[in-house]
Amino acid sequence: MSYKIIVDSCGELPKELKASGHFETVSLEIFVDDYRIVDDESFDQADFLRRMKESPNCPKSTCPSPEQYVQAYDCEAERIYVVTLSSQLSGSYNSAQLGKKLYLEEKGAKKIHVFDSKSASVGQTLIAMKIQEYEKAGKPFEEIIPKTDQFVEEMNTSFVLESLEALRKNGRLSNIKAFVAGALNIKPVMGATPEGTICQLGQARGMVRAIDKMIRDLVEKTRNPQEKILAISHCNAAKRAQAVAEKVREIGNFKEVFVIDTAGISSLYASDGGIIMAV
Repeated sequence: MSYKIIVDSCGELPKELKASGHFETVSLEIFVDDYRIVDDESFDQADFLRRMKESPNCPKSTCPSPEQYVQAYDCEAERIYVVTLSSQLSGSYNSAQLGKKLYLEEKGAKKIHVFDSKSASVGQTLIAMKIQEYEKAGKPFEEIIPKTDQFVEEMNTSFVLESLEALRKNGRLSNIKAFVAGALNIKPVMGATPEGTICQLGQARGMVRAIDKMIRDLVEKTRNPQEKILAISHCNAAKRAQAVAEKVREIGNFKEVFVIDTAGISSLYASDGGIIMAV
């Protein structure tokens, strides 16, 4: 019996996962003014950041259509798991669910389950990796679903960005109170609520202090770190991300720590210099 794990393109997949044959990405799209960017292997982060900087407007994103999900479901895999960007931040989850309904009506029975990550970026990556871990252990589909749901509930996602403008302009910070920044160089430490919306966890002056606070807070609230993988994604900030990984390894006893570059949608919201962590 075979399986497939589908992740929308807000979740970054390491090369080894892509090469395994069990993973597939369903792409969102980004528009910088009238310029269309498909968030797939062709995504050029440097070109995107340049276009975003030069444009007076904030880029917009569109979620995958239900038809895109139907196409992804139409394969030989007998068990299909889908991990989408938080349903509170995107319509990708609803598209995946509608795609499931359409597929089952048109093609007949198949085991398909859609997970709302209640997260984004490497949070989605960790969920996908956990599903694969359960599959490799030979656990049945009906057991993997509640176990993964529990993993989602216990997972923590945090991030620190150079700028929150992309999130503001796209309406992703509607519940965040305004805070003094700019001249004071205050950087908020952000995170995900249990429902999958964005919240402010704290703040510090400057990126270095804010990132240090994010690391320490995340390490402190992680139970049994020796059993868990901590993932870090960055937008055009490789040195900063590696420094974060080194710091995490110093103060935390994690099973594994890995770093990956943001794909298109995560690059849009993280913006140049942003750091995202999940565990």
